[in-house]
Amino acid sequence: MSTPPSGTGTIAEDIVRGVGGPENIESLTHCATRLRFQLRDGQQVDRGSLDGLPGVMGTVPQSGDRFQVVIGGAVAGVYSEIMNLPVMSSASGRPRSDAEVKAAIRAKSRGRFAWLDSFFEYLSDSFRPLMGVLLGASLIIAIASVLDALGVVDFRAEDKSATWVFVDAMWRSVLYFLPVMVAYNAAKKLAIDPWVGAAVMAAVMTPNFTGMLNADSGIPGVTCTTNATLGTQQCVASVFGLPMQLNDYGGQVFVPLIMVALLALLYKGLQKVFPQNVQLVFVPFFAMLIMIPVTAFVLGPIGIWAGNGLGIGLSWLNSHAPIVFAILIPLLYPFLVPLGLHWPLNALMLQNINALGYDFIQGPMGTWNFACFGATAGVLLLSLRHRETEMRQTATGALLAGLFGGISEPSLYGIHLRFKRIYPRMLVGCLAGGLIVGLLGGVDTSAFAFTSLLTIPVFDPMGVYVIAIAAAFVISMVLVYFSDYMNPAERAEANARRDELEAFHRGDAAGAEGAVEASAEERAQERAEEKVGAAAVPMGAGVGAGAGGGAVTGAATATATTTATTTAGGALREIAAPVGGRVVGLDEAGDPVFASRALGEGVGIEPVDGRILAPVDGTVASVAQTGHAIGLLTSDGVEVLIHVGIDTVQMKGEGFDVAVSQGQKVSRGDLLVTVDLDAVRAAGHPTVTLMTITNTASLAGVEPVGDGEVAAGDTMVRVRR
Repeated sequence: MSTPPSGTGTIAEDIVRGVGGPENIESLTHCATRLRFQLRDGQQVDRGSLDGLPGVMGTVPQSGDRFQVVIGGAVAGVYSEIMNLPVMSSASGRPRSDAEVKAAIRAKSRGRFAWLDSFFEYLSDSFRPLMGVLLGASLIIAIASVLDALGVVDFRAEDKSATWVFVDAMWRSVLYFLPVMVAYNAAKKLAIDPWVGAAVMAAVMTPNFTGMLNADSGIPGVTCTTNATLGTQQCVASVFGLPMQLNDYGGQVFVPLIMVALLALLYKGLQKVFPQNVQLVFVPFFAMLIMIPVTAFVLGPIGIWAGNGLGIGLSWLNSHAPIVFAILIPLLYPFLVPLGLHWPLNALMLQNINALGYDFIQGPMGTWNFACFGATAGVLLLSLRHRETEMRQTATGALLAGLFGGISEPSLYGIHLRFKRIYPRMLVGCLAGGLIVGLLGGVDTSAFAFTSLLTIPVFDPMGVYVIAIAAAFVISMVLVYFSDYMNPAERAEANARRDELEAFHRGDAAGAEGAVEASAEERAQERAEEKVGAAAVPMGAGVGAGAGGGAVTGAATATATTTATTTAGGALREIAAPVGGRVVGLDEAGDPVFASRALGEGVGIEPVDGRILAPVDGTVASVAQTGHAIGLLTSDGVEVLIHVGIDTVQMKGEGFDVAVSQGQKVSRGDLLVTVDLDAVRAAGHPTVTLMTITNTASLAGVEPVGDGEVAAGDTMVRVRR
């Protein structure tokens, strides 16, 4: 049996190594869940090693030597770690500004479908930053819909009280001003002044402009007619002697996308015309002077027609072949989302709500989401059954993000794309849910909602929607659970690894055969120690500084006592792990001071929890005011330093709850400090906890003996005077 795997460094170091090293990184940015690399040579990427890293949900290669590493919610912290790596400080690896990065990506965009990647990145980056406020608005609508269902308020009444008019404004603010927000993001994506894009779009949404849409406004030059077929009113204004079709652009998404694409060409052309010292004044001036009329006269109506045309086309399919439509949407989404190709459909949903007052895509789409979450639930049940700790944690987080946030990416990248058996079973759930929606007449919604448990009330008819998503969820969960997401060979290997790790944590030498490989010299030393027994003797002045000797490979060592024992080589003391987690060497911990051994020999641990315990009996010699570092002194003069995280002194004590004070006596296993590891990560600091013997030079030997995964209290360091 093989030894339990151990990491080769921090996740930041491993990712940089996996993409070909710092010299292969031309630029790096990140979005809400992904690291986005522009590489010099995409062929140097080792996808296998990257996909196998803890904390990496998946990888997505793109054309033009672009490469994405999916991290999830912790992406900002990993990004910060990578940018702070010493190897990234060189000129070749220097992270550049967003403007530099995006200009370089467009300039170097190559490959067969690079233009298609650029198009969908334009769509995706124009919408992605708005997902938070869209989710917030959808939850406000959901709450109001629940109150409407309970009869507390008539949510759809026209004569609502001022209170509920104000509640309406809370969510309508996002949808109505969505064009301005999209214009800002789109302009930023194309590396021009985003405020110019926002200002151009806002010009056709001011009360002055929208006031002309009222037939009774009395504004000279405005005429309105009513479409007898649709019952809608169309107004035209005579501006500069030219007819201008008037539209309400609130909630539109196609208009700002088209407008900004043209604005970017004009803006960059103006930058070439005017000297740099006057660009601040004249480039925005002429850009607005030209683009506001062009948008109002030409692009606005074109965007309205295009959006309405697409919506009408899908509406026709939904009306004439509802079963086909309801099945097609959930079966397409599992393939669109991983590629980022679902953004155009999101834009159509918003367009439908604005043009029709409701959307018919989100109902069938919800069955895909719940089929996805059901497959994750099946994996979670299997991980509980097979005692798979890591997968249980991954599936739990992904399921909670899905059921309560409507977010499928953690499930998709963290689990489903890694195991090819999941997709066919999940698609059966998608098919069943979509079929139910189609057979029962479809499902509509008047809100843009993230399809989660919290937004169920916004769908109509709610009963049909509940039946459809429940069927999709249960079918996917049952199929995954009973047929497994691993094939027999993978399951056998996973079970063997689990048994090995469990034996490793128990310290069961028979069960962890091969996990410990001690040298003949070390085994002779251990037999000598057994002969001496546990008779404690006072430590003397020692025999001077000496080499620490070879480290024991493996981690299935017996739990140490904290008393000093006499051996052939001198007095021995064993220091325990202050916290459980994955052991890393000082060279791999990411701190050059500790790596240099200036603070003594020792080890690092990537902690699994924030309870830092005393590794030895002694006295608290020092406590940092920020709580991130504590020094202990044993009765026989061993100085132990425990340092939580890298550069966590910058947190100024936030997230650290110290339980001891200087001069206090502590016993091994006593609580020293409780650390909020999430706060440390959010602050952009590695959480690795370092333990060193600061007076190593005055001791005969300091041997790190822990390796792999350890529990708090396991032997980590042997000290010999």
